[in-house]
Amino acid sequence: MGISFKLDPTFYPSAKEAMRAKAEDLAYVACLYEGTGIGKPDYVAVIDVNPNSPTYSQVVGKVQLPYVGDELHHFGWNACSSSLCPNGKPGLERRYLIVPGLRSSRIYVIDVKEDPKNPRIVKVIEPTEVTEKSKYSRLHTVHCGPNGIYISAFGNPEGEAPGGILVLDHYSFEVLGRWEIDRGDQSLAYDFWWNLPNGVMVTSEWSVPNVIEDGLKLDHLKERYGNRIHFWDLERRKKVHSLTFGEENRMALELRPFHDPSKMMGFVNLVVSLKDLSSSIWLWYQEQGKWEAQKVIEIPAEKPEGNVPEILKPFGMVPPLVTDIDLSLDDRFLYLSCWGTGEVRKYDVTDPFKPILVGKVRLGGIGRGEPHPSTSELSGGPQMLEVSRDGRRVYVTNSLYSSWDNQFYPDGIRGWMAKLNSEDGLSVERGFLVDFGDARAHQVRLRGGDASSDSYCYP
Repeated sequence: MGISFKLDPTFYPSAKEAMRAKAEDLAYVACLYEGTGIGKPDYVAVIDVNPNSPTYSQVVGKVQLPYVGDELHHFGWNACSSSLCPNGKPGLERRYLIVPGLRSSRIYVIDVKEDPKNPRIVKVIEPTEVTEKSKYSRLHTVHCGPNGIYISAFGNPEGEAPGGILVLDHYSFEVLGRWEIDRGDQSLAYDFWWNLPNGVMVTSEWSVPNVIEDGLKLDHLKERYGNRIHFWDLERRKKVHSLTFGEENRMALELRPFHDPSKMMGFVNLVVSLKDLSSSIWLWYQEQGKWEAQKVIEIPAEKPEGNVPEILKPFGMVPPLVTDIDLSLDDRFLYLSCWGTGEVRKYDVTDPFKPILVGKVRLGGIGRGEPHPSTSELSGGPQMLEVSRDGRRVYVTNSLYSSWDNQFYPDGIRGWMAKLNSEDGLSVERGFLVDFGDARAHQVRLRGGDASSDSYCYP
């Protein structure tokens, strides 16, 4: 009889099978105090998202971090469905949240298995280890790969280029080092994701820490913010091609490759056009072995309905600021958050070259402050999106980045989390609104996985 490993029941070989998983019961939310003037450590909140629970839509647990000034942002799992790939490592389970501090470059490893409502920190990787072993700092996106834990970084320890990706060991969480072997002319970094069976990594561009950390300066937009995505040979760790999205479009942020690995394509959001303040969504795809891109959605700026912040007064318009996108596991629906105008949009991308708008809601927004259906006032606007595995629910939070929050919403942002129902169009659930008080809320992760946590090796 051979050796057997117990397979983690939250791992699925394909996105189609993952859609059949049971509904999530808990959500983990990054909550931060950076930019608020409150000198408290950040925390990870645990939210009850089970509609049949007496504590539904309430904070039921919290992981208090030990240091002030981390600025929690994006985070992810130590292991996920990519473990089922042919080169996946045996014996892994979705047990730990890997939670980096964007400003501190510190990494927390948080165990959620023993008591999911009361997770605990089991390891802290200090910034000195990160910078010494990788030469990177300001950590952002976390993805669980089949052979390691990958984390993107904005820049070097001095706050300048290059930014890139570092790798942690699956078992010890030790920093192994920088991922890139041959980066070519790539210098800016932000998001990354991959098509594992085809051996393709894709990375995007925001800017370097010294440009973004103190807030947006308009004269930096054209010269110091990125407008490209890069394609890499995943095995050789070498950049092989780049696509540029026009000189007028800046901040190529979130990458959403199709979950079906037989589809060599995906979406990226360009936050702002220097020509008219619009945001756009581009489809990148491979045709006859060559990478191409096409703009498939454009969202115009709007005339303000109320006061606008100083940074927008020269324009007299409110940009949509599409700062996050998410793709359902069946690759059918694309969701967009318009942090400026306060919209969440849902597009049918069955034909990815011709998306069709099938739903939209408003929450908050610059000068608008659209209230929640419960009549609660909302500050900020919809920013981070997370879609459930079955595609029926979307969770939304409202903080972008502390110094930018203060520029675009100078009256202050009070953290909140809303829930959208997506079975028929898009609607805001009246009975679900989490108020985080003075803390701001950023990324959401769903227990067992969500639409942006896992990658799959099987169609």
